[in-house]
Amino acid sequence: MKQTTPTIGILGAGAVGSYLVMGLSEKYKENLWVIASGERKKRLEENGLHINDQHYLLNVKTPDEAHGVDFLFVCLKYTQLRSSLPDIEAIVDEHTTVISLLNGIDSEEIIGQRIGMEHMIYSLIRIASQRIGNSVHFPVPKGYNGIYVGLPGQPASLDPRLSAIADIFADTPVILHLSDDILLDIWDKFGLNIARNLPQAILGVGMQAYEDSTYVNAIMRQMRHEVVLVANAKGIPLKEEFKAGKCKPSQRYSTLQDLDAHRPTEIDMFSGALVRMGKELGIECPYNEMTYNLIKALEEKNEGKFDYPEEN
Repeated sequence: MKQTTPTIGILGAGAVGSYLVMGLSEKYKENLWVIASGERKKRLEENGLHINDQHYLLNVKTPDEAHGVDFLFVCLKYTQLRSSLPDIEAIVDEHTTVISLLNGIDSEEIIGQRIGMEHMIYSLIRIASQRIGNSVHFPVPKGYNGIYVGLPGQPASLDPRLSAIADIFADTPVILHLSDDILLDIWDKFGLNIARNLPQAILGVGMQAYEDSTYVNAIMRQMRHEVVLVANAKGIPLKEEFKAGKCKPSQRYSTLQDLDAHRPTEIDMFSGALVRMGKELGIECPYNEMTYNLIKALEEKNEGKFDYPEEN
């Protein structure tokens, strides 16, 4: 490390970035940087972030100003990742450790291809958030929820960078898990997102629908089953059973929140990626293929593609 107190950069100030701002601001103060450019930088400097009904002022830096940060947490939406690779490259120097908290299963490889895999720590985050106006709300994760970090094929205790990440979150509200099987954990969350995030987005219903409807529950289980088939073919021992965190009956996960707000979804990273991998392995994923097409059609609907004029 360059200094006793590390510098920490957050690229992406949505729900995941807000969780880190909430958890690390008091401990790291001026050493915690939110990274942004142009109008977004100006807006974050002027307005800060509203998280769980508390206002946070931010230390905002451009990618060039943040060059050489010790730890970079990438908290973008998957749809923003490839266009942000030049910013990530500008931020990182030879000692920077990068932790990608994006959904999906390939963000580490995408970033690592640009900056070198030696910088990358594999990770995932389990939180349920909701944006109300300009404020982000989420229950502070406990136990099973929170951030997971690790490296494929080795115990977490063998890499000093993981110990350094654990030190970052020590004595903060952020829950950190050091994973000895990070690829399984990432695939488990990937399967959870596909099984529970996507069917409710098509139906436009809260999470309680999985408990109240045998039909919605059956769709969820078929979606998960296809993830298990692909994961097992790749040597990941994913199982059909899964553990879902507690949520409110009306909870709307990220894909439905995106559709509600007429934003592009991350369906390419979810069912799109699974169907592509399935075809490469000779595994059919009909539920996910249908889901992919339905959510793409809902995006088109939101864009006004089907706003046909009434005929007299």
